[in-house]
Order: sequence, then structure tokens, then C-alpha cells
Amino acid sequence: MTDLSSTEPATHRSLKVADARTKKRNAAEKRFRAYGIVAIAIGGLFLLALTYNILKAGLPAFTQYVVELEVTLTQDEFDAAESQMLKTAAYTDIFIGNFEANLEERGVEVPYDGDAIERLLGKVGGDIRSYYRENLDDIGQPVTFQLQTSSRVEGYFKGRVNRDTIVDSRFLMGSDLDIVDALRDAGVLTSRFNWAFVTGTDSGVDNPGGAGIGASAIGSFFMMLVVLFLSLPIGVAASIYLEEFAPKNRLTDLVEVNISNLAAVPSIVFGILGLSVFIQFAHLPQSAPLVGGLVLTLMTLPTIIISTRASLKSVPPSIRDAALGIGASKMQSVFHHVLPLAMPGILTGTIIGLAQALGETAPLLLIGMVGFVAREYPDGVVSGFMDPNSAMPAQIYTWAARADVGFYEKAWGGIIILLIFLLLMNALAIFLRKKFERRW
Repeated sequence: MTDLSSTEPATHRSLKVADARTKKRNAAEKRFRAYGIVAIAIGGLFLLALTYNILKAGLPAFTQYVVELEVTLTQDEFDAAESQMLKTAAYTDIFIGNFEANLEERGVEVPYDGDAIERLLGKVGGDIRSYYRENLDDIGQPVTFQLQTSSRVEGYFKGRVNRDTIVDSRFLMGSDLDIVDALRDAGVLTSRFNWAFVTGTDSGVDNPGGAGIGASAIGSFFMMLVVLFLSLPIGVAASIYLEEFAPKNRLTDLVEVNISNLAAVPSIVFGILGLSVFIQFAHLPQSAPLVGGLVLTLMTLPTIIISTRASLKSVPPSIRDAALGIGASKMQSVFHHVLPLAMPGILTGTIIGLAQALGETAPLLLIGMVGFVAREYPDGVVSGFMDPNSAMPAQIYTWAARADVGFYEKAWGGIIILLIFLLLMNALAIFLRKKFERRW
């Protein structure tokens, strides 16, 4: 017979004293927290470095250097200039005469000629002639012109050009920098915010200083309207049917798998699809925002469907059961109870999908929106959808591919504007989520 009583004293461990295994788990938890803090810090440093580089390279695009000069054109001078064969040259001579008088009043003495004026300010005669032909009532009245300097002169003020590395050419000579410094010291040449970059249009490959992203922003706006009014109802309707009404069988499983696969398809594949279906088969106009919006709709739909289904799944089943229990139909249960509770997630997913579409460039390459130079605004709503135009990411890509360093600066400035649009869209998503959020 075994004696059940033990002569050894029982060891009781106190809950207030951590044993070796507990200390080991606590140490592992502290290390994991440290790893997380280090990872966040590294990510934050990369984000700060990226933001700094973008602002450093792009902010100069928002600064413009202009020569401010008062010109008084008499009727006799206007008639004489219009009667000559080389009218632009005649107006240039008039400008130089007023320019000399203005410098004498300010006590500025610096040697220059007509060629130097053209290198610094471009063909000013054409600008002056265009103004007076459109404003005949200003003849005989003093008019203040603000003429933008050339991209090389802007490069001198922004650090891209300096006296040690400058090479004399037909675009800028070393002696021109003496004229520029004298004009700046006399207050004739000043800097200002470059609104033309925000509201202007592309100026072609020869004038980076006059390039603007305004027309491309309008093109992106019309594309986003197409994406919004097509992808939101189609995506939400498809999600509601698949999640709430569709029977669970092999067909719906195949559809769900293909939707997930479509979300991972490279965006340029959608561009090829849009080229073959919308342009070559349907004969829609090339480079039109309507075609770009249709292509981006196809690309955005899987993202919206996936996010919408996730929002519908997050609604507790008890909401559905309670609605059905008090006599509501399946349709009423979904649209009166489930959908309002899932609305914050649906709106957030939609706006994130739109933000993704706003920054896409690859699909637009295939439908010609990169090759088209948007030099004017659309005439109306219909032309905004149907006329050829560009988009902000396509315009940025075009500027970055050009040889002039001034366009590279414009590309960085365009990235800043594009990021502002994206930040505003994400802020709108957060606002809508907070506004429509319901707790249960």
C-alpha cells in the first residue's frame, strides 16, 4: 500500500514575483515594441526625406521672374508698326525705346542691344502687338507690362546657371547676366508667385517658363467624373449582389477569384484593353478624357468591389437577423439597415480608388494622352469629355522626358500639385467616414 502523504514541503510560487519564463516573455514583448518604434522611425525618416526632396525640387516652379515696364504707344507708332512688313520687329523697337527711357529715369546704365533683350525676354514684340490689337482703347495710354524672363534667366536666379559654368550661346551669354543683375538691383526685374503654372497650359518644348498644368488638371477632373459616376454605382451594386444575394456556388466563387485577380493586374494591361475596345473598336476619340475615364473605371472597379464587400462583411449578422425578425424583406434589410452602416467604408474605399486612378500614367500612355499637348482649355462640358486633352500624371511624365532642365523643375512642381489633390481626397475620405459612421 502506497502512502499518499508526502514528507517533502510543497513549493508555492507567488503571483507577485515573475518567474524565468514570464521574464523571458516580457523581454520579448519589449524587444518587439522597440522593433516597431524603430520601423516607424525609419519609415518617418524616409517620408521626411522624400517630402524634402519634392519640395526642394518643385517649389521653384511656383516662382516667376518678370520685368515690369510701362509702355505708352501712340496712334502714330501703332499705325507705323502695322504698316511695316516686319511688324514684330517694329514693336520690339518701340519696346526698346521705352525700356531705355525707363532705365534712364532709374539711373541704370548697362550696355545691351536688341539681341540681348530677345535672349532675356523672348520675342516681346509679338506680345505687345497682340495686346494692343486686342485692346485698341489703350493706345495713347500708359500700360504696364509684366514680361516673363526666359528659362535660362530663371535658371540663373534659381541656381541652375552660374557665371562659372555658363557657356555663351544664342539662348544666353555671360554678358547678359550683368544686365539681369542691374535690372534686379533697380527693381525692374522682380519675382512673384507663378499663377500661370497653376492655371496655364503647356507651352511646347521651347518655352519651359510658360508651361502650366491648369489644362491638364481640367482633363483629370473630367476623367475623375467619368470614373466616379460609373465605378461607384456599378461597384457597389456588384458588391451588394455578391455579398448579400448571390448563391454560394462554383460560379460565384469563380467571379470572386477573378475580381481579386483583376485587382492585381498591371495598369498598363487596362490601357491596352482601352486602346483595342474603346478606340479601335468603338472609335471613340483618342486622347479624350472620356476614354481615359472608361479605362480608369475598369481599373478601379475591382478595388471598389473588394473594399465594399469588406465593409458589408463588417456589419454584424445580428443586424440582418433583427431586421428580418421584425418582418423586413431581404431587400429592406440590406438597403435600410446594412448599407447605411457600411457606407463609411464604402465611401472610403471609393475615394481611395479614385485617388489611385488620379495618379495613374501607364493606361494613359496607350490611349495617347501623353503625346497630346494641351494648349487650351475645353470650350464646354461636352468638349471637356470628348476633345483631346491631357492629365496631370501624363503631363508630369511629358515634362520629365524633355531635355530642358526647366521642364524637369515643372515636373516636380506638378508632383506637388498632384500630391495636394491626393491629400485633399484622402482628407475627404476621413471626413466622410467620421460623418457617416454609426456605432452599435
